[in-house]
Amino acid sequence: MIKAKVGFIVYGVHKDGLLDPMGTPFIDSRIVEGARMALKNSGVELVEHDIVIASKKEARECFDKFKKMNDIDAVVLFSGTWVWASHLIAAIRDFATAGKGIVLWTNPGSQGWRPVGGLVLQGALKEIGIKHRFVYGSFNDPKEIEKITSYCRASAMKNSLNMSTIGTFGGRGMGQICGAADPSQWMKTFGVDIDSRDTSELLDTAKKIDIEEITEAKKRIQKLFAEPVPDNDQAERSIRLYLALKKLVKKNQWDFYTIQSFPGLGDEYSATCFAQSMILEDRIGTSTLGDFNTALTVKCLTDLSAEPVYYGDLQHIDKSNNEIKIIGDGACPPSLAGKLGPAGFAEHGIPTEGEAGGISIKLICKVGEGVLARLGRNDGQFEMVITRCSIFEPSADQIEKRKNECGIPFWPHGFVKADCDIDALLQSWNNEYACLGYGAHLYEELKAFCELTGIKAIAL
Repeated sequence: MIKAKVGFIVYGVHKDGLLDPMGTPFIDSRIVEGARMALKNSGVELVEHDIVIASKKEARECFDKFKKMNDIDAVVLFSGTWVWASHLIAAIRDFATAGKGIVLWTNPGSQGWRPVGGLVLQGALKEIGIKHRFVYGSFNDPKEIEKITSYCRASAMKNSLNMSTIGTFGGRGMGQICGAADPSQWMKTFGVDIDSRDTSELLDTAKKIDIEEITEAKKRIQKLFAEPVPDNDQAERSIRLYLALKKLVKKNQWDFYTIQSFPGLGDEYSATCFAQSMILEDRIGTSTLGDFNTALTVKCLTDLSAEPVYYGDLQHIDKSNNEIKIIGDGACPPSLAGKLGPAGFAEHGIPTEGEAGGISIKLICKVGEGVLARLGRNDGQFEMVITRCSIFEPSADQIEKRKNECGIPFWPHGFVKADCDIDALLQSWNNEYACLGYGAHLYEELKAFCELTGIKAIAL
């Protein structure tokens, strides 16, 4: 789970204990300390600048230091009192070229003239087009703190993608148009390079894995399942494929990947569903069918969440109660299993989609709060659909009936209630896949990620 490292900078002209005409220091040290502690308590790693900045020299030295810190994800500029914006703007502009997030934060209150310092600096940043987030809110208000931390964590996500690589095994799966990628657009928008391979090396690597390595892998796999790992050729091929994927992702220095699955590999050697399940369990961003947009969504959710991510088909949407069934073709991280459906094994089971067969996962996703999301393109431009949701388990006396409804009861099921206008969701959605992330905080963080990367957020 990604953690943001943030520079904390207090600014204001009337500093160093200067008193107002009433004999009170312009900068209230108790408010500054409260702001610091609120950010630290929210899980942000804070790097505090050692002085209040006011002059051009102080601003230059401050931002030069933070610009050279490659592990800094964002800075929070905290308004201590009013300021001459011209003393800070050039240094902030130079820092902004590094692409890190900038938050202006003003804690409300009349004493100290903090709102003046916040608003005059926001105006300066707007005047010259520097991207930032302005927050006017108390350090005692969790919603206001979330506006800051979500932006900082989203900036950390954006920074982690910069100069990363997504790999692809094979080409487009099942004729998908809505998962294709333009390498130039990905580099321009995210700083991500696209590297491609066919599946010949993957197959060769899988076949060469020795029995001892498979035996060791089974020990770890068994701990995640409620029934024994199958002892047959299909299971062995599925495990070989999983281990081969990990080897080549590491060898190629890929940060995440997508795989065609079928036609091709799933017909010639093994369906990829078990391998993909375990890759998700290992918290590596991935997708099937050569679907780049789903892969990037999974990557973001994986890095921002404490839980692994489930991507599967929006198999059924009930408009009467906002209920959605997400059913993937045998791929789901086994640790997401709930009380009604502990993780077990099944066979892929569809001869038209992977005739070679292979083991797959069966489970019911556990209860929780989270988001449904997916990156896509509309007329060539990126947009991300995001909605809050809750994951539930049907009652024990209804579960078999609910699983049988789709005709493939042995594939993993996620039962979700979407917290949105369901018609708006359907009109905005951009693929048959939905990416399910656990954690209510993900909603604001994905919105902030879109803001930072220039993607249109369709937040429902």
